[in-house]
Amino acid sequence: MARPTARVLTLLELLQSGGSRTVAELADRLGVDGRTVRRYVDHLIELDVPVESVRGRYGGYRLAAGYRMPPLMLGDDEALAVLLGLVAGRRAGLMTATGTASETAAAKIRRVLPKRLAHRLDTVLESLTFTAPPGEFAVPETVILLSLADAVHHRRPVSITYTAADGRHSERTLHPYGLVAHSGRWYVTGADPEIGEDRTFRLDRIADARTLPGAFEPPAGLDPAQRVLSGLAKAPYRHQVTLWIQGTVEQIRTRFPASVASVEEPSSGGDADPETERWLRVELWAERLDWLPPVLASLDQPFVIERPDDLRGLVIALADRLATSARAVRLTHDGSP
Repeated sequence: MARPTARVLTLLELLQSGGSRTVAELADRLGVDGRTVRRYVDHLIELDVPVESVRGRYGGYRLAAGYRMPPLMLGDDEALAVLLGLVAGRRAGLMTATGTASETAAAKIRRVLPKRLAHRLDTVLESLTFTAPPGEFAVPETVILLSLADAVHHRRPVSITYTAADGRHSERTLHPYGLVAHSGRWYVTGADPEIGEDRTFRLDRIADARTLPGAFEPPAGLDPAQRVLSGLAKAPYRHQVTLWIQGTVEQIRTRFPASVASVEEPSSGGDADPETERWLRVELWAERLDWLPPVLASLDQPFVIERPDDLRGLVIALADRLATSARAVRLTHDGSP
């Protein structure tokens, strides 16, 4: 009697969805009795799929951790989600130093897909275009990413070898709070116990990461992403800029995101309505100032420049150019006024 291959593969797909499945549940999903379910499980074990029994009142079957990945069963939606995720991750810079990993993973998935589904997925990917060009991102080493993730999970200190933007090398001890992906780069944020300050490091500049003995307790209410954004906004570039802008935090953030500037609310504004416009202090660092006047103009909110004085001249010059252009008449066909 031929084996009902379709039902055996369906059983594998059910087990791959995670957790334990009772014999009764599997029998109901497959439309067979419990004895047949056990026979199907035997078929999978014969194929070296690591299925193990779970004893007890709610026992049944689950996939065990095997020495190799079992055959992967994906539905149409799941296969499309995986391939699109690989494409999007590669374009967003969320890859590791093994740059071909996403291509080889996609190729393996396509190779085992039924021709009907493979053709449909290829049609989607061939038809897909992006409005922004792919970026060139510096990517971290896989071993660095995995080592830091393990340290974050187990709250273990790490020793890292770091190369700063100016090329200086240093050995740092870090209590890592979390990993953050931002604008195509990976960051780790945490506390430097030697200086008693929070620090943020780019993973692609870390050459080595070793777990140290001991453990640490992260601060309560920790938000690693917000710490990274705040750290980027306070990076010491050439010009320190302080502005007072009348508006809401939401309005200001449309032009000055958290990775660019910090927005300080008045000390008495704890109970203030966030929808109410008021004067807010905005601070940022910038290597150049020429991009700020058009941003302030596009914000279209009252503002006062506290520092630097050079920014005032740039804003006035932009205002003069805009006024001149606004008063100009239409040019003739030969390009003259």
